Amino acid sequence: MALNIKPLGARVVIKAQEAETVTKSGIFIPDSAKEKPLRGEVMAAGNGTKDEAMELKVGDVVLYGKYAGTKIEYDGQEYLIMNQSDVLAII
Repeated sequence: MALNIKPLGARVVIKAQEAETVTKSGIFIPDSAKEKPLRGEVMAAGNGTKDEAMELKVGDVVLYGKYAGTKIEYDGQEYLIMNQSDVLAII
């Protein structure tokens, strides 16, 4: 899906993956007990800055901090815009 958002500098746009609804052992998790997902897919990436090269690319699946990013809604979908430095790892 082409996203018409171009983040500036060392920022990325991430689409959070859905929270698990069933544990590996088969136990269903109610909505009230679900935690905010901490992984997502990079949908768009900036060019980086002169001090920080962009290491992430579109399609990377990443882990990020619990309170990282700013929520936005675009074309009915929710995304997070965050600095590349808020991303903890590529998985």
